[in-house]
Amino acid sequence: MEISKKSRNELIKAAKSSTLKRDMRKVSAHSSHPFLKNGKQNADAYIEFVNQFNEFINHALKPFKPLIEKDMKL
Repeated sequence: MEISKKSRNELIKAAKSSTLKRDMRKVSAHSSHPFLKNGKQNADAYIEFVNQFNEFINHALKPFKPLIEKDMKL
């Protein structure tokens, strides 16, 4: 897919923008990974997020069905 000459010029202009670069540095400096605790991945934080998100979007829970497999391989 090819972009128009006008769009290409707008992207080049934005890439040269010192204001945009400064703003992106600020965003990067203040960002954090929501599922990291003390530098390690935290599955509980992820599960809590997913549960709250599903509640927010009113996603219906499905009943738990245990896996019945005799030969499970990774």
